[in-house]
Amino acid sequence: MIYSKKLQQHKKIKHCFFSKKNGVSEGIYESLNCGIGSKDKKENVNKNLKIVANKMNVPLNNLILMHQSHSNKVIFFNEKNKLERKLNSDALITNLKGFALGVLTADCVPILIYDEASKMIGCIHAGWKGALSGIIENTLNKFKEINNNNNFFISVGPCIGKKSYEVGEEFYQNFLSDSKVNVSFFLKKNDKFLFDLRGYVNAKLLKFGSKNIDNIESDTFEDMDSFFSFRRSKKLGETDYGRCISTIALTEI
Repeated sequence: MIYSKKLQQHKKIKHCFFSKKNGVSEGIYESLNCGIGSKDKKENVNKNLKIVANKMNVPLNNLILMHQSHSNKVIFFNEKNKLERKLNSDALITNLKGFALGVLTADCVPILIYDEASKMIGCIHAGWKGALSGIIENTLNKFKEINNNNNFFISVGPCIGKKSYEVGEEFYQNFLSDSKVNVSFFLKKNDKFLFDLRGYVNAKLLKFGSKNIDNIESDTFEDMDSFFSFRRSKKLGETDYGRCISTIALTEI
């Protein structure tokens, strides 16, 4: 369990970036696999999600997950849709107490947000596709649309590190065609490139003027003991991979 110093300052929220430890799954999913889309035993995933819900002090049904698809879609989870459990998005925002928003990752970036001014929280699943297509901008703009008085406190969680994220020419050109400035997030390595996903995400967040951003500087690919990694599993020839969960909730205070 890993915590953000920025978010820990606020008594009205509870949050956690969970590692892969202290769960019940076995084999390649050992042990706190929260990937509902993985091929792990469903009963084990449900037990793991129950562990997370208990740690967040919410009923299991109030641990709200998304059907993530690397999109740029944001959902405002509120009184109108709070009974829905099929949320097709890559970001959630809420002002409801007693619910924990969750994001599942295995190399992508989990981002947790508290807007102190509007007393709203949010979470973002930012892989390269979602980040490139505007999931971060869409989420922060949605906060502003709901309430334009904002004071963001943001934590960027564990994700794949630059030295572990090797990509090809086509990937590189995708980012350059979006903006020439993006060259700064790549390092040439022979005929490949190393991509700084964390740096790219932080640059997008900084454009919104928030100075209250911190980073959990862990490389999910490198730290096999603590995190699941899609890229590492693929490199090892494994048939599937687990997912870590990051959560944030408004407390009853």
